[in-house]
Amino acid sequence: MEILNGIMEILNGIIESLTEVLSGKILVVLLVGTGIWFTARLGFVQFREFGSAFKAVFGNIKLKGDKADKNGMSSFQSLATAIAAQVGTGNLAGAATAMVMGGPGAIFWMWISAIFGMATIFAEATLAQKYKTVGEDGEITGGPVYYIRAAFRGRLGKILAAVFAILITLALGFMGNMVQSNSIGAAFSGVFESRNINIPPVAIGIILAVIAAFIFVGGTTRLAAVVEKIVPFMAGIYIVGSLILIGMNITALPGAFKMIFVGAFNPTAVVGGAAGITVREAIRYGVARGLFSNEAGMGSTPHAHARAAAKNPHEQGLTAMISVFIDTFIVLNLTVFSVLTTGAMDSGKGGIALTQEAFMRGFGSFGDIFVAICLLFFAFSTVLSWHFFGQINVQYLFGKKAVKVYSIIVVAFIIVGSTLKVDLVWELADFFNGLMVIPNAMALLALSGVVAGISKKYGKK
Repeated sequence: MEILNGIMEILNGIIESLTEVLSGKILVVLLVGTGIWFTARLGFVQFREFGSAFKAVFGNIKLKGDKADKNGMSSFQSLATAIAAQVGTGNLAGAATAMVMGGPGAIFWMWISAIFGMATIFAEATLAQKYKTVGEDGEITGGPVYYIRAAFRGRLGKILAAVFAILITLALGFMGNMVQSNSIGAAFSGVFESRNINIPPVAIGIILAVIAAFIFVGGTTRLAAVVEKIVPFMAGIYIVGSLILIGMNITALPGAFKMIFVGAFNPTAVVGGAAGITVREAIRYGVARGLFSNEAGMGSTPHAHARAAAKNPHEQGLTAMISVFIDTFIVLNLTVFSVLTTGAMDSGKGGIALTQEAFMRGFGSFGDIFVAICLLFFAFSTVLSWHFFGQINVQYLFGKKAVKVYSIIVVAFIIVGSTLKVDLVWELADFFNGLMVIPNAMALLALSGVVAGISKKYGKK
């Protein structure tokens, strides 16, 4: 066991070093730069058409909508699937981890990346709709591999599309789902341990894997039916609970905002010099965790938006923007202010344990149970969506027969993830998530003229 732990420590150090370069330099420039480019080229679409986007999403909500089939999902089902992917561990555990590793100022950089990310995800969803295709079985499908091929003709396009397909399968289907099961296992382990109940995290991982396998077998129809009901429910419960907690500590809210804004540019003024946190760390963890949370520019959610039966590509782009807004500026912010207003940062805890500590300070012994249950819904819905995204790319690479093998491997990774050290799991996820961005962003920038043309044709005059 000591040898295994030693190997994992070495591996964690290597991956951490690579991720530092990727997240701290390359992604900051690429993600924020892409967002700025689309913001300027689309005339600040995230502000200019926010009202239209809000109306398009919430004007026609149906919890019992049409069944998803080979012809696609409803716009709400595709949005629910996208939000299910976005609103997960990153909102509860990821936000807490960002504040521990990068200080409260990391949240400011999360906000910045999300603002520009709304323009980026608009482009992703628009292109997903534009270049969606019909498979040999008559099923509508789409995603970055298809618009990457459109952006770069010939051999280069094939290579970049294949690279992206491999990376997203590793990043979401395997590494990402390990993060989700790891966080669920950790959350419930804490609940059980505090009550002297001996249930190992692997047992929770097995239960999750069995339920996930059942839904995987049902395909897109079962996925859409589950997420369109889970997403509104899970979001509503967490929003109400968080608002109550923040309301109980409302006098601390101005101080929380101050910690974020001051910490963004002077972390030591907030966390102290002993913590060793610099502006560089604040930006790195803000961008990295922001990417893991809202997924704008990563190339994951376009798979859901491609399946939507939208009036036109522009409309689906607007719908996609709202998903980032809900993810970052509502759900993630509720976690942030729950932690900061309760003073839980001084507990020395990190990850999901920090979020649980915040809610326990307000709700007593019920607090950790509340967070664990919310995380279960958040993370499990993400597992379902990420499996779906990976499935599309596995089918693109190897054909439909490979999907069953892929699903079996995902189930195994869900179990394995519940047993690993949290640091290694997060570093692996951050690394592969970051690599995904590169071919996706290249295609987005190459097709920016197409996005601008669609926006001009269908957008608000």
